[in-house]
Amino acid sequence: ERQLVESGGGLVHTGGSLRLSCVVSGFSFDTHVIGWFRQPPGKDREGVSCISVSDGLTYYSDSVKGRFSISSDNANNTVLLQMNRLKPEDTAVYTCAALPRQLYLNLLSRGRRLGTAGMDAWGRGTQVTVSS
Repeated sequence: ERQLVESGGGLVHTGGSLRLSCVVSGFSFDTHVIGWFRQPPGKDREGVSCISVSDGLTYYSDSVKGRFSISSDNANNTVLLQMNRLKPEDTAVYTCAALPRQLYLNLLSRGRRLGTAGMDAWGRGTQVTVSS
């Protein structure tokens, strides 16, 4: 069964840190990459970060570059998102998704942002709230 399950959200103060986990099942890291997305209250969902586990290629949106770090725990089929120096504007529901690796490579080669189209599966999300 294809499934992604997030955990690790919570409430933190400005400047704090959280680490999100996405446990992946039913997907091969050779054919799919894992992305993190977020949807702030009243706004559209946006791509935050992505990793190709098979070769380590990573992507970060401009809004999180230098503060967030994506990695993988291959033994546990888990993708992690370490979020540091959190800001109130980082408040959102964070969701992980699986997308075809070729779609991701095309996106990177064209210098395009990570969008929400073309995902093969989504998790249910985890709430992150950053208080000021």
